[in-house]
Amino acid sequence: MTALTHVSAHAPREDLLAALFDQGAVIVDGLLDPDLLARFNAELDEHLEDTPQTGAENFVNAGVAEFFGRRTEHLTGLAGKSRVFATEVLTHPVYRAVCDAALLPGCVAYQLNLAHVLNRLPGGTTQMLHRDEDVWANVPRQGHIQLASVVALRDFTAANGATRIIPGSHRWDRDRVPTDAETVPAEMPAGSGVIYLGSTIHGAGANTTTDQRRRGMHLSYCAGWLRTEENQYLSVPLDTVRGLPEESQRLLGFGVYDAIEHGGGYMGAVDLQDPVKLMAAGKL
Repeated sequence: MTALTHVSAHAPREDLLAALFDQGAVIVDGLLDPDLLARFNAELDEHLEDTPQTGAENFVNAGVAEFFGRRTEHLTGLAGKSRVFATEVLTHPVYRAVCDAALLPGCVAYQLNLAHVLNRLPGGTTQMLHRDEDVWANVPRQGHIQLASVVALRDFTAANGATRIIPGSHRWDRDRVPTDAETVPAEMPAGSGVIYLGSTIHGAGANTTTDQRRRGMHLSYCAGWLRTEENQYLSVPLDTVRGLPEESQRLLGFGVYDAIEHGGGYMGAVDLQDPVKLMAAGKL
């Protein structure tokens, strides 16, 4: 069992990327600084106080409900609920650096795939071990198509359900079966985050405490030519999108994916134009 590498959010990007590509995952200490973490949690508190524990009827199908487990509360569509997320977390320079390195070799732009806050409640069981990129099961594996993370919004411990990672599993043959004994818990203080490749095997841990809600955020990005797990066009009100910086609008997928200069085509146009530019001109 190999321990996960910890790298400061202020360390040279080369150190962070070296650990990420070597182990398939890296813990970034202080990813969200104390001020950013406090402001983000304050916005989340307004929503999570009234968030019920969700049952199978709240998911696409029973398989998805089983995947997340019944002892987990969810807050979805974060860009529509938290301006701090949409303008500071989504566009964080650490995320931009690792996405540039991991995803841009296979696309001209990347986008937000999914952003959920998950409260793992006491009694929550372990999650099945999986690769996040297997959502796109029919896409040939040629390079990285997804970059994912779990951020501790409260302290993560093995006891309260810290995400379990298998270092090096991004290099495994696809037919190799993972075991719980090969996992390492991503224990970290609030504000830190484990960033991992979409090909790295992982899963949420069991919350064996009696009084701790493990509040964490799953945040992932994918190649701009993929369909995302979370439909941002319906999750985030258009009035909210209009008021966001252009960088946020494009990461949410509202801009054109333009690969013309790279021998490809374009996707996501409105009236054959870039929706972000139309919004800026007051035409959309």
